Amino acid sequence: MELNTVFNEGPAAPSATVVLLRDAPGDVEVFLLRRHGQSEVLGGAYVFPGGKVDAEDVEWADRLDVAPAELHARLGEPELAPAQAAGLFVTAIRELFEETGVLLADVTPQQAAAAWQAMREGPGFDELLAPAGIRLCAGALHPWSRWITPTLSSVTRKRFDTRFFVGTVPAGQEAGHDTHEATASVWLPPREALRRYWDGLIELAPPQIMSLVHLARHRSVASVLQAACSGPPPCIRPEPRDVEGARVLCYPGDPWHSQAAQALPGPTRLTWRNKRFEPDAGLSILLGE
Repeated sequence: MELNTVFNEGPAAPSATVVLLRDAPGDVEVFLLRRHGQSEVLGGAYVFPGGKVDAEDVEWADRLDVAPAELHARLGEPELAPAQAAGLFVTAIRELFEETGVLLADVTPQQAAAAWQAMREGPGFDELLAPAGIRLCAGALHPWSRWITPTLSSVTRKRFDTRFFVGTVPAGQEAGHDTHEATASVWLPPREALRRYWDGLIELAPPQIMSLVHLARHRSVASVLQAACSGPPPCIRPEPRDVEGARVLCYPGDPWHSQAAQALPGPTRLTWRNKRFEPDAGLSILLGE
């Protein structure tokens, strides 16, 4: 992953990401995919499954287990229409299924596995699932945060307006990777993922770093979900600046950020050094030590 110094004045593409969680002895684990090295977005980096909104996603709004008005309220974005809010939940479900095989819907594990295999051989999400009358389980996802790429990009030439959701794998299903967009996948405690990043074993983009820092403050799925349901998700608009030749990403609560109140635990800025983004206080502040 290289540092970009590109201004992109275009609109940020609406997107959705799912942070899959599971309990482990004494900790919580998250599911990460390693993007293909040739990918034009974060090639080689470990990410949460997700992607851009498709025009067809909003058409699923009446086939969800929760009404669009309720999903709209959970998302906490009054400027959106309820159907648009519901469409973001659909995007999250669709991208999760396409990239990992996990299907949040009223299906058996066997049906989910068969559908993923069938989709990898040709038909897309809508073509495959819509005729079957499948109902999607939007209620299984909980808004966690929202990240908007600044116009001065640092790790990608594209801008995204991404809603991060947290959720768990339905009983009997297993998360994997498609070997096309992703070349590896792994379950890790957030603190272990951050240690591997610090040791140079994996690459992470800033939103993933800060999200893992956030998750590292929890030790169970129940704790994360309780936090997710406690209020509207924070909206993070990183504000980059170049200081003495180094790119610095500032987050809410930092003296250089326009928002005075801190929105996330951990560092309020990351600096590009050693060919990666690091907090000034080192690994300990990432881990909450």
